[in-house]
Amino acid sequence: MRAAVLVPVKSFHHAKVRLASALDPARRAALAREMAVGVLAASRPLPVYVVCDDEEVARWASAEGAEVLWSPERGLNGAVDDGVNALAAAGIDRVVVAHADLPLAIDVAWPARHDGVTLVPDRHDDGTNVACVPANSGFRFAYGPGSFRRHGAEARRLGLPLRVVREPTLGWDVDLPADLDHPGLAATLARP
Repeated sequence: MRAAVLVPVKSFHHAKVRLASALDPARRAALAREMAVGVLAASRPLPVYVVCDDEEVARWASAEGAEVLWSPERGLNGAVDDGVNALAAAGIDRVVVAHADLPLAIDVAWPARHDGVTLVPDRHDDGTNVACVPANSGFRFAYGPGSFRRHGAEARRLGLPLRVVREPTLGWDVDLPADLDHPGLAATLARP
């Protein structure tokens, strides 16, 4: 079975705008890049693909050893759908979709070892931080508020076995200023 990790990454300069009250634009861009570097590292030894529509992100991803899948102006759901479909066409059997804002990520590859769909929700059981799906299953992604519930419903609609894992190192994402309040982020935030 061939598996890969797909990481959607938006422009670093337009990332994390909801952190504006806590971090200036340069710090937000640096934090977004640093978190993404960590997610790519946590994805190995699986091959890693970055789906994006930003030239700077594409150059960064290539420099980090990831393959780039270009998906312009499709939004998050469209970009992830495009990425999974491209990987399925390339012969990948299972795709782990991991978001780039998981600062505590240590291992993103493990969901690929399980059949069916594996969902790792955020710590609020609202969003979907990591999802592993069979590449050719026709799984439709529906990110945004409440995506964890929608993705579970999608697995059931397709008749795929569903496994939910609440993994603390993957459940902590960074969207709001309160999300910066974690001891594991102190060193990252202290950097200029």
